[in-house]
Amino acid sequence: MELSTWVKDVTDRDFQREVIEKSRTVPVVVDLWAPWCGPCRTLGPLLERLAGEYGGKFILAKVNVDESPQVAQALGVQSIPLVIAFKDGDVATEFVGAQPEPVVRQFLERLVPDEARRLTVEAAQLAARGDTAGAEVRYRAALESFPEHAPAAVALAGLLADAERIDDAMAVLDASTATGPAAGEIEQARAALRMRAAAGGDEAALRERLAADPKDLQARIDLGRLLSASGKHEEALALLLDAVRLDRNFADAAARRTMLDIIALLGREDPLAERYQRELSRLLFS
Repeated sequence: MELSTWVKDVTDRDFQREVIEKSRTVPVVVDLWAPWCGPCRTLGPLLERLAGEYGGKFILAKVNVDESPQVAQALGVQSIPLVIAFKDGDVATEFVGAQPEPVVRQFLERLVPDEARRLTVEAAQLAARGDTAGAEVRYRAALESFPEHAPAAVALAGLLADAERIDDAMAVLDASTATGPAAGEIEQARAALRMRAAAGGDEAALRERLAADPKDLQARIDLGRLLSASGKHEEALALLLDAVRLDRNFADAAARRTMLDIIALLGREDPLAERYQRELSRLLFS
């Protein structure tokens, strides 16, 4: 039974034609499964959805091992779900078990031509030559076909922010469907954009205000944002933590929210971010 244009049920009778021969023109991903296999019921729908999303860049061949014992034996199936990719008539790569979506996406990206990467590289080259309009077109083309492609979203947001189109830049990041580690890249870019939009003022003047009145919370927060935007994250976090200590609710908890943005910007595994995350949690929940 044909399930869709890019998803097919394959058996012992047509495996040679639908997998081996077909893989000489387009990659074929074989999903070896069985109705009694619980993990198969998780992985199968994910593979089918991704086959539709990739729009013909690979064919998904679903093989019920109970109904196709010859294929199962020929492929040496010992555990299911088992996913084997064929390219140019031979096995290219495989994995076993119901892997999470980011892992499956990485598996597919190694298998199919990376159109998103090509468009992103072209966009970066255009931007380097000063053709920002052309770069924007390429980045948007990449994201239209691959909305989960974080590098294109982050680069386009940076391009738009440089042109003072902050709202457009944030809209690009908000539209991203990136998951797993790539979602962390998007959140870091959001944090950097918020920091960039909020940073302003004169550092010397803000320091003078703070020296005259250490309880000037707005000066403390503004200076923290400005310092972080210039890469002085540790001093910024120390200033902001003191602001939270003085009044955690001031200006709709602006100091706390700014600290969280800096922590996201650094990445939660960064030692400085970890330290101030602990300090902030201890202050808020003690």
